[in-house]
Amino acid sequence: MYKYLEAVKENISQRLDWYMSAVEEMYRNPEIGNQEFKSMALLAGMLEKEGFDVETAFVVPTGFIGRYDSGKPGPTIAYLCEYDALPEVGHGCGHNLIAAIGVGAGTALKSVIGELGGRVWVVGTPAEENFGGKVSMAEAGVFDKVDAAMMIHPGSKNGLGGRTNALNPVKFEFFGKNAHGCKPHEGKSALDAAVLTFTNINFLRQFCLPNTFIHGIFRDGGQAANVIPAYASLEYYFRGTTMPYVQELTQKAIQCAEGACLATGTTFKHSIYECPYDDFVINYTLAELLREQYKALEVENIEEVREQPSGSSDIGSVSYRCPALHGYIKIADECVAGHSREMADATISPEGREGLLKAAASLASLGATLISEPETLKKVKAEFNESMAKLKK
Repeated sequence: MYKYLEAVKENISQRLDWYMSAVEEMYRNPEIGNQEFKSMALLAGMLEKEGFDVETAFVVPTGFIGRYDSGKPGPTIAYLCEYDALPEVGHGCGHNLIAAIGVGAGTALKSVIGELGGRVWVVGTPAEENFGGKVSMAEAGVFDKVDAAMMIHPGSKNGLGGRTNALNPVKFEFFGKNAHGCKPHEGKSALDAAVLTFTNINFLRQFCLPNTFIHGIFRDGGQAANVIPAYASLEYYFRGTTMPYVQELTQKAIQCAEGACLATGTTFKHSIYECPYDDFVINYTLAELLREQYKALEVENIEEVREQPSGSSDIGSVSYRCPALHGYIKIADECVAGHSREMADATISPEGREGLLKAAASLASLGATLISEPETLKKVKAEFNESMAKLKK
């Protein structure tokens, strides 16, 4: 299991300054989802220098894939890169570090794959925060023949990953009739319909299953106080443990809007305004393999697999296509919040550098283990097939 650990760690160590320069470049020039053209070019150029066959604008405009084939039979191991930033805080989710971890892991595995066989892919998956590059790639069949897809996310704890919530982003638009504020009987208030819908959906909360989350905002509600608004809109995130349940919750919310419009004499339409995310299917075999790699690299205080769903991510779609791993590496104290400037700063700190080395080495060594130990990979895939069979029941 650790036969190749020192070799891949040395490969990453020799390039660590180069990788950190890329982390710092993205830190200084953050790009939000679907606008990461400079980051895409930077990462694709690094892979080209390392001998990967690289395709940019892959599936989506800012996506890429770097492929290397050993020329010998064997499995395909994919490492996932994220590189979109957040408005205002830049790389407060550490995606610049995730990108370098993916490139480092892929390059290190490439350095030993000639002996092992198989293929290594480094896949650039943009717009994780809201537009789901991984979803588009999963739907395009990118991961259908991948034997394992892996990534490690920086944060304030070391961990083996865990469940995420399914997410459905729904927009409600209401249509009424303008009138003077002093003659409201001549109009129909789209804002009233939106307010009633918002209130109705709030009443749903009491009757939701545990680990269900409803987040909503008023996007539009009129332009002047003395004009009955003819247009109003709401934007919601509906989250739950599985997508079928989230879809059921969405239908109940639509019924809330129907009732509000019936009461106010208005009409409405609903749409999906961002990318829906599937829940993440844990592969416990991969998680345990990551634990062993972490221990060999003296990573301490490793959190167990998180069974309580938390947040949402587009890697959920990948986990329905192939065995997937989404671990965590600590680069900041627990007082540092995610999606903050402090977390962005941590990506270029000494702790960020150490996290890059250990995360990339763990992933590369894990990939080598899956290729060199067919029985281990067989267990990973058997668990995946069993999980998919249960979900289809």
